Amino acid sequence: MTIRVLIADDQEMVRTGFSMIINSQADMEVVGEAADGSAAVEMARRLRPDVCLFDIRMPRMDGLEATRLVAGPGVADPLRVVIVTTFDMDDYVYAALRGGAVGFLLKDSGPALLVEAVRAAANGEALVSPSITVRLLENLATPPAAPTPPREALTDRELDVVRLVARGRTNEEIAAELFVSLSTVKTHLGSVQRKLGARNRTETAIWAWESGLVR
Repeated sequence: MTIRVLIADDQEMVRTGFSMIINSQADMEVVGEAADGSAAVEMARRLRPDVCLFDIRMPRMDGLEATRLVAGPGVADPLRVVIVTTFDMDDYVYAALRGGAVGFLLKDSGPALLVEAVRAAANGEALVSPSITVRLLENLATPPAAPTPPREALTDRELDVVRLVARGRTNEEIAAELFVSLSTVKTHLGSVQRKLGARNRTETAIWAWESGLVR
């Protein structure tokens, strides 16, 4: 299956560079490019790409609002959005992840990490730039408010999985660390997301950080 990607950035040079990187991969293709947030939302809803790459600062509508409209809480069939920006600011990271983004990269992360983030998003996983992840964990170690309690209590094994998800581990890495099969990890994740009311592993990780499960 080819991963269909939409790119939204107000700089033509950035869009061209990202397109070259994405189209150079055998399993990816760029299906659309947008120069502002409003066009990005319209194209995302019309084309239904597998992954959207959104910049933050764009004319007419910023990437955070565009993300909320296509992937945020209340969206019936949310798309998978990865924010790719120049601005390494905590407020942007929190707003993006709480708005439904499944990844957050800096533009200087390099082509390899960009491709990895697209594949992770297409697989329902999340990728945040390593330099941001550590700071995220530190800043969320003391939660600003009580997190939403789970609908059902999580088992000890499910809590183990949640901790590893919050530390950025992939499903394969979780399986190796817990000495279980990949299908078992996916089963636990499905159960966790149902109990938490989380739509993806990013929201699961945020719950873990805010609840103090990971410090």
